[in-house]
Amino acid sequence: MKKQFVVIGLGRFGGTVSKELTRLGYEVMGLDRNMRKVQEYASILPYVYQADTTDENVLKELGVQNMDHAIVSIGDDLQASILTTLILKDLGVPTVTAKATSEYHRRVLERIGADHIVQPERDTGVRVAHQLTNKNLVDYLELSPEFSLVEVLAPKEMHGQTLKQLNIRARYGCNIVAIRREDNRVIVSPLAEEKILLGDILVIIGSNQDINRFEKRFED
Repeated sequence: MKKQFVVIGLGRFGGTVSKELTRLGYEVMGLDRNMRKVQEYASILPYVYQADTTDENVLKELGVQNMDHAIVSIGDDLQASILTTLILKDLGVPTVTAKATSEYHRRVLERIGADHIVQPERDTGVRVAHQLTNKNLVDYLELSPEFSLVEVLAPKEMHGQTLKQLNIRARYGCNIVAIRREDNRVIVSPLAEEKILLGDILVIIGSNQDINRFEKRFED
């Protein structure tokens, strides 16, 4: 069963995360206190509501406690961001990712138990969406609207196999262009006989569609 996400705050960052998670095939609920934002995303997300997320009863009524992962992307109201994060943790949401707008904000979110903290000036919404859904993803870089480069920790199923045996290009349509070893040695354009070792990071390039297929094969 696919993970269910709730994104709280549908501004530029939260909106991007919501759209990308939806594009990747996940069920997403969007919440925002601004009705204009709710109307904007009504045709994009399967569930979107106007809500005061600092009210625990409101979140309970919407069933937020049943979600697998909550993303708090409230940026213009520090108090609302902190209170919402606290309530989500109290409700028992397994994983809470929160957006920080400053170093002070980040420290507070850490202290109240946010599982992951992102800072939009450093992390794009697309990148975060992929990191939330792929436990092996190290980095994600969009090269164009159609193509991306990703760094992925080699899944355990690959350990001991050669690139020829894995046949990534034929199976998924993308290419392993480099392998980064645990000792920071980088093998560029690895040969077909190169074996995948424990701790290897694979640098993969391909169309977004092909990379998504590869990620889904090894998703958490």
